[in-house]
Order: sequence, then structure tokens, then C-alpha cells
Amino acid sequence: MERKTKVKITFFVILVGISCMLAAVVTDHWTVLSPPFDKFNTTCETAHFGLWKLCMKTIYMVEEDPEGQGCGPISLPGAKNCSYFKHFTKEEEAKGFEAQTQKEYNLSAAAIAVFSLAFMTLGSLCVVCSFGKGRDYLLRPAGMFFAFAGLCIIISVEVMRNSTKRMIDSEETVWEQYYYSWSFECACASFVLLVFSGLSLLVISMPQMPRNPWETCMDAEPDSMEPLD
Repeated sequence: MERKTKVKITFFVILVGISCMLAAVVTDHWTVLSPPFDKFNTTCETAHFGLWKLCMKTIYMVEEDPEGQGCGPISLPGAKNCSYFKHFTKEEEAKGFEAQTQKEYNLSAAAIAVFSLAFMTLGSLCVVCSFGKGRDYLLRPAGMFFAFAGLCIIISVEVMRNSTKRMIDSEETVWEQYYYSWSFECACASFVLLVFSGLSLLVISMPQMPRNPWETCMDAEPDSMEPLD
């Protein structure tokens, strides 16, 4: 298979990874939280959040959640109220949800995700420019950029995991049950695809080894020897 074909296939995988990352960054279903719940025919409050905002949802529970997730599932209809983390008021930050701590964690994860998007942009430009004649050398920095983007993503994921664990372990919150939702899964999938694709570009950019080790020796010009007197 030609090098250009390999690059095109790898770039397609990269585009899938970028799509997953964009879906994770702009949505707010990284983690779903719910309080202990054992009453029915009444309402309960659940929450889901992403990198930028938190959404509280009031759900009317008629029967037990078949998945055993307490209040929910989150897909049930109900009144929803969303707030961006940077727009929390002092009253909201003083509530038992620990909005101030959550704000700091999530804005840190969001900042790291922005670095990931920057690396993905630079890597994409390098790949596109590498299709020009004699520009194969751009594949190496492209691979490094995508690998760095994947590492930023997994760091952002870990920050979000620590944020969720801190809230669940806190005695000041009502949340006892949680699970990671589809936005979180998109971020993890993006990490795998981008790191794999970045390493693939690095391998593709390496000089090709001869099929036969003797080819290099046979192709070399023989040294000119002066006749002896």
C-alpha cells in the first residue's frame, strides 16, 4: 500500500476522533448524578454536567428505574434548569452542590480540552499540507500534534473523574449515585483514536527500510580503484 493511501486512511480515523472530541466538548452529559430515592409517585432531582455547564432536572418518578440508577433515567421528561459554571451566583455557590469547587475543576478540564483542540487543528493543517509534493516531512509533526491532543483529552477526562469523586465523597452533597454518560465515552474514544492515529503517522513518516538488506549494498557505486604501477 502506498504511503499516501495510508495517510488518507489514518486521516479518516483522525476525523472520527475529532468528531468524538467536539461532541464531548460541546455537550453536557459527561456525568449524571442522582440522590438516594425510594419513594414513587413523587418528584426527585437529578443532575448532569459537562465541561461548561451544569443542568438540574426534576423528574416525576412513577416506578423504579430498571437500571437501578436511583432518580431517573435522565431521559425521562422533566423541568430542566442549566447554568454555565462561570455564571454561578454567590447564592448558588453556597448550596450543598459545592458549585464553586465544581466550577474550578470543570473550568480546568475545559482549558485542557481547548489545548487539545488547538493541537488537533495544527495536526490537521500539517496532514493537509503533507499531500503536496515533497512535503512528507510534515507527517512527523502532525503525528506528534495528534498524540499530544490525545494526551490532553485523557488528562481532561481524569480531572472530570476526580471532580465527580470529590462530590460523591463529600458529606455536604446529596448525591450518592452516579454514572458516566455518552459525552464521557466520546472523550475516551477520541483519546484512543487520536493517540493511535498520531503514532501511526509517526511510523508512516519513517524512511522505508529495504526489503532485502543487501539492496543498499548492491545499489552502492563501487569505489574507483587506481591501478597499481
